Amino acid sequence: MTSQDAISRRSAVTAVAASAALLPLAGLSLAHAATDGPAFLHGVASGDPLPDGVLLWTRVTPSPDAVPGSGRGPAVEVTWEVSEAEDFATVVAHGRVKATVDADHTVKADVRGLRPGTAYSYRFAAGDAVSPVGRTRTAPAHNTSDGNVRFGVVSCANWEAGFFSAYRHLAARRDVDAVLHLGDYLYEYPAGTYPAAKYGVRRHSPAREIVTLADYRVRHGNHHTDADLRALHAAHPVIAIWDDHEFANDAWSGGAENHTPGTEGEWAARVAAAKQAYFEWMPVRPSTAGTTYRRLHFGSLAELHLLDLRSFRSQQVTAGSGSVDDPDRTITGRAQLDWLKAGLATSSARWKLVGTSVMISPFAFGALPAQLLKPLAELVGLPNEGIAPIVDQWDGYTDDRRELLGHLRERSIDNTVFLTGDIHMAWANDVPAKAATYPLSPSVATEFVVTSVTSDNVDDLLHVAPHTLSLAGVTAIKAANRHVKWLDMDSHGYGVVDVTAERTQMDYFTISDKTDPNATTSWARSYRTQSGTQRLERADQPVR
Repeated sequence: MTSQDAISRRSAVTAVAASAALLPLAGLSLAHAATDGPAFLHGVASGDPLPDGVLLWTRVTPSPDAVPGSGRGPAVEVTWEVSEAEDFATVVAHGRVKATVDADHTVKADVRGLRPGTAYSYRFAAGDAVSPVGRTRTAPAHNTSDGNVRFGVVSCANWEAGFFSAYRHLAARRDVDAVLHLGDYLYEYPAGTYPAAKYGVRRHSPAREIVTLADYRVRHGNHHTDADLRALHAAHPVIAIWDDHEFANDAWSGGAENHTPGTEGEWAARVAAAKQAYFEWMPVRPSTAGTTYRRLHFGSLAELHLLDLRSFRSQQVTAGSGSVDDPDRTITGRAQLDWLKAGLATSSARWKLVGTSVMISPFAFGALPAQLLKPLAELVGLPNEGIAPIVDQWDGYTDDRRELLGHLRERSIDNTVFLTGDIHMAWANDVPAKAATYPLSPSVATEFVVTSVTSDNVDDLLHVAPHTLSLAGVTAIKAANRHVKWLDMDSHGYGVVDVTAERTQMDYFTISDKTDPNATTSWARSYRTQSGTQRLERADQPVR
């Protein structure tokens, strides 16, 4: 049992069960919205599972005026408890923490003393109010090598662009050990701009572009009013890293494409505000404050290296510029790259998983049809002429990539798998030592890229039916990039990556319509890499 005096952060079930899981959340909000006492209106969450513990999170609304970002509301004591039984017949850990205005009335409990590889239920209470019950799971014991570990994988959830149905379908699965969120959990844009208002399904709150601490808190809080997002957090521990839109588009260490100091203040102040709100509202341990790079272990089967590719990077250069090869430019920063290299070299895990917010595989456009250049360039941040490389991804920082991939090859580090988001498309790639001579030159790793939850991709930008105009683009890109085994430029959805001693497999799932709150899901494609091969092959069916 752990006393909390110092707070630091398997098969699918039916849709009916998923809907039932949402009822307590919706009912609680309605029941408490008009009362004067404390209420839990933003759900519960857990994250960063360890073999002996997990981080728990919630936000309490102590009074009706204490809405996110308001700076109002009294401090309130919040208790928490953890049980292996859904009815809490036996409580194995409990504690208390105070929710204050300084942290926007969010609270965290870093619970330790739990059993490895075990499912737990947890809940919070304040006054007469009791939170929804969440479910979480600890990581396997360090010496565990049998069985499997399975993660849901998501990225790029733009509130205005669609509904979070992908989250609902992942929440309904009971075969997921945790969900990996690879960034762009929210977007900073003002309402009606991305996408244009006539294509959006709902509006941001606040309606303006978020810049201040209060703005970021309101935007985070608004996301937690979404029942699908709350269901995801209540169903599984979430392991999150950020990308650029948690701050501003194409962020780098000293600024962003979507930041104007003259009207929006100093970049450092905006970053500090965004990071404070992020660590308040996300189930990430405060011990990582200032960055999200960290390492989690899942027995001796898998080690997960999570990167922060915004806080330390050099400014992006002009696409097509030779400056992309400048050794003085970095996407990781020296300290983080050394940390990653050392971790990969010394890891005793069978599989080295690397959570990276932007694609590491090289990518050249090739001869694309003219009508595809503009939307594809918009997605990847290029001028409309479509000049390679993609300067916001590792293609814009080739010296860091050369050093990292060279390290994998020179040290004979096998079974490295990059898990990636950002680009609003699904990819399955070998990661070649030298793309120009692949497949004669070796592949040193593999990469699975998941598409967006809702953020616009090619068919959305062209306003055409999916898998029509984009098919020519897919053909051209694969012809110019022989290490790309599969590419879907139009779908939205999520991935499920399953790791065993013999192989790692990514199952790609799509949703039927991001503008339909009741969208269905279906399996699209699967790829796997067999242990020791550093290459992908197609799998005939998803892992059961």
